Amino acid sequence: MMIRVQVAIHSLQYFKHYSVQGTRTIVSMSNPLAAICQMTSTSDKNKNLETICSLVNEAKQRHASIAFFPEACDYLADNKSSIVEMAEPLDGSTVTAYKKLACDNDMWLSFGGVHEKLGNDAERISNSHILINNKGDITQVYRKIHLFDMENKETGVRLMESDYVQQGSEILPPVTTPIGKLGLSICYDIRFPEISLALRNMGSQILTYPSAFTYQTGAAHWEVLLRARAIETQCYVIAAAQTGAHNKKRVSWGHAMIIDPWGAVIAQCAEKTGIAVAEIDLEILNKIRKNMPCDEHRRTDLYPVIQPLK
Repeated sequence: MMIRVQVAIHSLQYFKHYSVQGTRTIVSMSNPLAAICQMTSTSDKNKNLETICSLVNEAKQRHASIAFFPEACDYLADNKSSIVEMAEPLDGSTVTAYKKLACDNDMWLSFGGVHEKLGNDAERISNSHILINNKGDITQVYRKIHLFDMENKETGVRLMESDYVQQGSEILPPVTTPIGKLGLSICYDIRFPEISLALRNMGSQILTYPSAFTYQTGAAHWEVLLRARAIETQCYVIAAAQTGAHNKKRVSWGHAMIIDPWGAVIAQCAEKTGIAVAEIDLEILNKIRKNMPCDEHRRTDLYPVIQPLK
């Protein structure tokens, strides 16, 4: 496996970030480590779970305190009826296995975008980002508020999330984790800076965008959007990703990455299943915010203020 090491040294002289991809981890300071995980989900739940277990084990070996998994990490089916039929409630076998995995490994786990069965609704499910602590308890469940609807008649690609997903209705406050205050989002949410600014205003230090970006949109926009969200909020951005061909209809872009509050990519996965690990240094975050106090310069007298949610 390729070893790729990038050192991000930006104009504020913060010489603490090391980007690592491969089987070795270089740690510059005693800050907590976060692992982003990349995988190719299929309709085989058991196989997907095996992949998740393997990636958690690797993250544990590399001393990560939290691991992040992409949207649709539970499964990725190729038709609406299968997607809805395969969904489980949060007390189902899949999430129960995730909770045990977190507890057994004494690690926080983020599963961003599992298919949650909603009561007796036979037509719609929720796209839910589940955060589990190291004791195996669910600490927060965010349900995706921006649904990805796209129909390209030229290419024949039609992805209409609203056909089978119940839209979420709430931006949730950040959760205190071993790496800092974590704000939850999912995939398409990244295209709406309002949610990232709201999460920053609510106290987030890290933003998460677990995703299954299509190959075309990922090639054009993935890194640009992630870096923009980091720069404008002065937050770390952690984006686990699906990669490769899931079925005959769907191919994902991949390139899972972690970005620092200065906008530098400090960890990135290759194109296959695997993980990348990076330090989360809140001292750097605080210095960036202090030296470039953008929040103090906002002209709230000229445009609407994004208020913290109660």
